[in-house]
Amino acid sequence: MKFYYYTLLIAITLLGCKKDYAKDNGDYAFFGGEIINANNNYVVLSKSKRIIDTIKLDGNNRFIYKVDNLQPGLYNFKHGGEFQMVLLEPSDSIMFRLNTLEFDESLVYTGEGAKKNNYLINEFLRNEIEEKQIFKFCQLNAEDYQKEIDSIKDNKLKKLKKFKNKYDTSDLFNKIAQANIDYNYYFNKEIYPFVHYGGNKNDILESLPKDFYSYRKNIDYNDAFLKDYFIYSTFLRWNFNNIALSEHYKHAEKNHFKSSDVCYNLDRLALIDSLVTDLEIKEDLLHHYTVNFLNKSKNEKNNNAILNFYISKSSNAEGKAMITQYAKALHNLKTGETFPETVLIDTRNSETSVDAIINSPTVICFWSQTYYDHFKESQHKIYELSTKYPEVKFIVINVDSYGMDSALKALKRNSFTFKNQYQFKDPKASKEVLAIYPITKAFIIDKDHKIVNSKTNIFARNFEEQLLGLLNR
Repeated sequence: MKFYYYTLLIAITLLGCKKDYAKDNGDYAFFGGEIINANNNYVVLSKSKRIIDTIKLDGNNRFIYKVDNLQPGLYNFKHGGEFQMVLLEPSDSIMFRLNTLEFDESLVYTGEGAKKNNYLINEFLRNEIEEKQIFKFCQLNAEDYQKEIDSIKDNKLKKLKKFKNKYDTSDLFNKIAQANIDYNYYFNKEIYPFVHYGGNKNDILESLPKDFYSYRKNIDYNDAFLKDYFIYSTFLRWNFNNIALSEHYKHAEKNHFKSSDVCYNLDRLALIDSLVTDLEIKEDLLHHYTVNFLNKSKNEKNNNAILNFYISKSSNAEGKAMITQYAKALHNLKTGETFPETVLIDTRNSETSVDAIINSPTVICFWSQTYYDHFKESQHKIYELSTKYPEVKFIVINVDSYGMDSALKALKRNSFTFKNQYQFKDPKASKEVLAIYPITKAFIIDKDHKIVNSKTNIFARNFEEQLLGLLNR
């Protein structure tokens, strides 16, 4: 009830503000909200990777902000590592309420412009739920699979039509809502050969109906408007995975495919270079695939081939410097090397070091409030593994720059143990030295501080086999 009184108060305030700003011709919007179980005291508002402002919460974890010189479109708001999008158009006065313990699920908008945003967040949540169902459908033959996803798309189109008939929607909203439906459908098509249980991907491709990928001729690989939209970027990645597969089979054995093959990865990078001209979209894709390959490959020759291709095609000096440093760090973290000396802060805010706390076979893993789902899942997994393998020490390091107090609040709020929890003293430098990308990576270290595996993952199917190998050394 307090929130609704607050919303009413804000609405009255905004009505007054709108009169005062009438001369602005509507090139502004108001955005605010209330955050339950706040992780920190601010919200970051951004658009197209450009931070607009860091907005401080008041004593009741609320805020109200006027976006001047509004560029209509999708904006990001971020709090405590979680983020979501909001569509802002001229003269919108949008308020939200959310609980950080269920960030997306609890998000509700009110005010002028709320209906379109509630529609979009509900579609986002629906897509997440449908994903598991889609993966099951992928085991059907191609014709039956297409019927299932066609049915899902038709239902979404009917729902959108009903919404547009009920409310006076803008062309901008219509474009985004339609793109959400279309690119989810295209995404479902692109993942089919990879998720389908068949081992021979070439046979799967050849069994597809001739029009299965007919929509590709209309794909815009350089859509500047949608480039910040999650489903568009996700589609592009899977589309390049797929078309690179077809390209790969033109010169590879028809019954052979591994996503780790250097020739497949070079094919994919070459396709990106040939089809994408938008520099930001191209850089995001080249960067993503280059880093992923380097993180998984242990073949120095192949790593150099991928790195050199990226450097020759990227126009982003900062990106090239970062990936070159990343490759160098990975080279220094090979099996048999001594784990780098790293200064940590313990839960009592005292300095220590990795060298000082390794005295037995050890696993070092990481978490960030930016990846909240991984944070929760990894803490549960570490508890399970440490109970099952008491001979192994699990060191858990928070990589954020928010300070240890913020990390401890996140642990306490979720009832996780403080045991063997640490934070980097210098997060930026430590993440570079240890090449911490993705956040799921983990190190296996022997009792003599030697690296056994620097590219593992506690969720990997063979992770427990790796632990047994460590204990039997």
